[in-house]
Amino acid sequence: MTTLAIVQARTSSSRLPGKVLLSIGEKPMVLYQLERLQRCRRLDCLVLATSDHSSDDTLAELVSAAGFTVFRGDLHDVLERFRACSAQQQVSTVVRLTGDCPLSDPALIDELLEAFAQGDWDYLANCVDEQQLSVPDGFDAEVFRAELLELAARDAQLPSEREHVTPWFRSARAGLRWGHFRHQPVRPYYRVTVDDPADLEVVRAVVAALEPQDPLFGVDAVVAYLEQHPELAARNLATVRNEGFLKSLAEDAAQAQPPAMSEGRGQELWRRAKRVIPGGNMLLSKRAEMFLPEQWPAYFSRAKGCRVWDLDGRELIDMSIMGIGTNLLGYGHPEVDAAVAATLAAGNMSTLNCPEEVWLAERLVALHPWAEMARFARSGGEANAIAIRIARAATGRDTVAICGYHGWHDWYLATNLQNDSGLEEHLLPGLEPNGVPKALSGTVQPFSFNRLDQLESIAANHELAAVKMEVQRTNPPDPGFLEGVRELCTRRGIVLIFDECTSGFRETFGGLHLKYGVEPDMAMFGKALGNGYAITATIGRRAVMEAAQSTFISSTFWTERIGPTAALKTLEVMERERSWEQVTATGLDLRRRWQELADRHGLRISHNGLPALTGFAIQSPQTLAYKTLISQEMLKKGYLAATSCYTSLAHTPDVIEPYLDALGEVFDLIAECEAGRSVEELLEGPICHGGFKRLN
Repeated sequence: MTTLAIVQARTSSSRLPGKVLLSIGEKPMVLYQLERLQRCRRLDCLVLATSDHSSDDTLAELVSAAGFTVFRGDLHDVLERFRACSAQQQVSTVVRLTGDCPLSDPALIDELLEAFAQGDWDYLANCVDEQQLSVPDGFDAEVFRAELLELAARDAQLPSEREHVTPWFRSARAGLRWGHFRHQPVRPYYRVTVDDPADLEVVRAVVAALEPQDPLFGVDAVVAYLEQHPELAARNLATVRNEGFLKSLAEDAAQAQPPAMSEGRGQELWRRAKRVIPGGNMLLSKRAEMFLPEQWPAYFSRAKGCRVWDLDGRELIDMSIMGIGTNLLGYGHPEVDAAVAATLAAGNMSTLNCPEEVWLAERLVALHPWAEMARFARSGGEANAIAIRIARAATGRDTVAICGYHGWHDWYLATNLQNDSGLEEHLLPGLEPNGVPKALSGTVQPFSFNRLDQLESIAANHELAAVKMEVQRTNPPDPGFLEGVRELCTRRGIVLIFDECTSGFRETFGGLHLKYGVEPDMAMFGKALGNGYAITATIGRRAVMEAAQSTFISSTFWTERIGPTAALKTLEVMERERSWEQVTATGLDLRRRWQELADRHGLRISHNGLPALTGFAIQSPQTLAYKTLISQEMLKKGYLAATSCYTSLAHTPDVIEPYLDALGEVFDLIAECEAGRSVEELLEGPICHGGFKRLN
């Protein structure tokens, strides 16, 4: 068996042009890698396969002058380049390596080749199953029978198959015996490939530290060094793995997409989910039926900025609810992700406490001078339950008056035990409180937003422990309403709690109540606080919060480190970028542009929500049908969109303008329907469900 290692490389990389010519140690990266590969015991020959384009002339000359074999072929059809190279060398086995992995470990490659030789494989790799990865990104290797390149070159058609050489080997139509090899011990957590400047910085630092001690260092030394220097390891862990391959998958999807929407893997998995998960998932607002039954992609493979990739590799721009309002800075913000990655490298949990929770408590108290203490959890429902428990403990009373949506816990849903319409304007009309103990009946009294008279009546007839409310609902508070609530609570010794899990950090750097100048006794924050990482906070006055010591409020995973770390970095970025001003301005602009579109098409729409959580509804008996039509047609145009947009820093003008152009075309259809065309004939599936009556 003759074994050939082919290293593919070019200088026209879009993210870091000419990267293979940049220095690692004291030599160009490509030569650094090739010299390491010469130490592989099981390789018979080694070739650099680059393109025949003039942009790669310097690369080819450099490598040839260093004494290595160079093969030149098609710039874009890398599969054909490999086929021709293998045919020229007349070998039986090929190892595929890429020029962005300068720290390639000869021992790992030899181990993979040995496993390939001993097994009954057509193709074996250590980098194809992300759930089974065993080495850091940058030690990738693939081995296969050389004759397969001839078959693949004839049969492979998709962009991903031509550009990335081996996807066809793993396809069902190839019918090959292929597998994923796991090295031992398993340690996939770091990144030493080079795709961008941050990657190059990390690899250079690793080489500078390790090479003077041992020029033959391998994966063990790399992992040990990064474990000892988590701040270095974190610098590039936010970079998306295999981004080039994911882009090719998107091209595959675009090439294969028929005019009508195809089902896709997301809907297939959604059907499976509903067989094993009650309701299909963990959050009503993310159920596929809330947007586009039978067509919504349902699941994502990755997300960045305001872009989401579904399970078919299709890139979609999120002009919808952006992770239910969690990612105000945009998906995968590099600074937040890097801070979290450093935490992962240093350890997320231990018997001792994480210092970040103290720093975060001090930060939130400093932002809200009326508050003196804080407790943390991981979800909004938990934070609301914590606040109610503390308020009841502090006052010695049971009954709570509520206005707004405050989660799924028993204390809140008990509203509907005495009156099944109690939560009608707060959550979902007619919600059944099944499973909520009937003994809680009467412990929660709802009142309407801007109806101080209703609250006065409740307070006159009940000894209230707390008034819990959202600061703003669809419309701003009437003049004097919040002030009146504050005065009532002060007069009667009631704990005033502002639920800012959704509204916090949208219009101010902190709670929305700062805008209105009304101070509560407690407030909760969630959603945007961790930019997608699970963290919620309950802050309050010392006299109230210390009641937490007289009751039992405790949970293991409230002590993990990722949430506070993400929150601290998120707050840092928010303050620097003045994010609340940007997302509010974007939302106000969207609202204005929606109205202009509606006016142009003769449609009546109403607006709802805070500017940063803005939405519209078409005033028509066909409202839900039109929402479904918008989701359907915008999905075809590459958007996750309906009638709400939770704005983020990633929603820049270059994203907004094409979105509005696409939406204008859908408004054309809606105008035709209002003029008599049947909307049902345009819909390719059922009408979406009604969903939450969102309060912000």
